[in-house]
Order: sequence, then structure tokens, then C-alpha cells
Amino acid sequence: MVKRATESIAAGDFEAARLVVRDALSTLDRAARKGVIHPNNAARRKSRLLLKYNAAVAAVQAPVEEKRPARKAAAKSKAAKPAAKKTPAKKTKSK
Repeated sequence: MVKRATESIAAGDFEAARLVVRDALSTLDRAARKGVIHPNNAARRKSRLLLKYNAAVAAVQAPVEEKRPARKAAAKSKAAKPAAKKTPAKKTKSK
């Protein structure tokens, strides 16, 4: 089921992928509950699968930003500032 979900995500049909991912998560939970795989193994696989799905959906939904040229003035002003001087510690008189 995980392989089928990964292929569905790669295909780009996110409505169908959502259903297949949901089935894969259910199958992993069931396998962990019955002792076929360790619960941590199921959790790790579910996490990785959801990361792939969410990244693919976010890539489609996010608008493409134009690259802006870096500001040269900002870089110069940061480099031109002198380092702050430390004031010496006050000496106390001993009795």
C-alpha cells in the first residue's frame, strides 16, 4: 500500500493520492496493532509518507516567486559598522 501511495503521489493526481495515502496509513496501523511490524516502524513509515504527500501538495499550491537581486547597500552597511568597545571592569578596593 505504501508503494502504491508513493506512486500515486509521484503521478500528480492529489485527490486520488489522498485516498490511497489514507488507506496506506490505515494498513500500517493495522499491521502495527497485529504485531506484523513494530509500532515505531509504522510511525516512521507514516511520517515519511505524509511528508512526501504534503510536500507534493505544497509545491503545487505555492505560487512561484520571482528571484530578486540581492541588495548591495544592506551588505555594505553591516560591514561598515565598527565593533563596540568593551569598557574595562571597575576595580574594587580591598580592605
